[in-house]
Amino acid sequence: MREVKAVFLDRDGVLNRVLVRNGKPYPPCNLSELKILPGVTEALNRLHNAGFILIVITNQPDVVRGTQKRAVVEEINGVLQAQLRIDEFRVCWHDDADGCDCRKPKPGALLQAADKFGIDLSASFMIGDRWRDIEAGKLAGCKTVLIDYHYAETNHSRPHYRTSSLTGAVDWILKRKGDSSEKLWQFEDQDFC
Repeated sequence: MREVKAVFLDRDGVLNRVLVRNGKPYPPCNLSELKILPGVTEALNRLHNAGFILIVITNQPDVVRGTQKRAVVEEINGVLQAQLRIDEFRVCWHDDADGCDCRKPKPGALLQAADKFGIDLSASFMIGDRWRDIEAGKLAGCKTVLIDYHYAETNHSRPHYRTSSLTGAVDWILKRKGDSSEKLWQFEDQDFC
């Protein structure tokens, strides 16, 4: 029986600020645009101290689209990993047309990480700021948390919990750690300020 628990995290909008243009989020273009969001360091430390493996699962299709260099994405990931408690980064470099299993909303990257680390996906969580993150987490069998910035896009997948920050997501997760009661895992699609 697997006993390793993980929190999977999207990168842009969860760990660092996104650039919002016309209501849509975009990743930082370079290191000078990289800004770690307030409370992220403390939130990740809390998860680590609670025994979770922390794995970033990020789609970076701008590389294959030719609007970003792979070296820049890797440099940004390196800075984040040096400053934050992250156990691993898993990056999908593909676009939707490539049909790969690792591009969210497909769960391939989560499933591969589960195999590598022996993760119990039913006791794990996916935190993201877009429907693709939530759908990938649900398809992998994780509980899901949406950090909702009210982007101008249709939300195709309903999270188990919705909040406005990583701190709020971590508060919710840690209140439920170790309790497998099905009642706690029903959708809590409440409003927040």
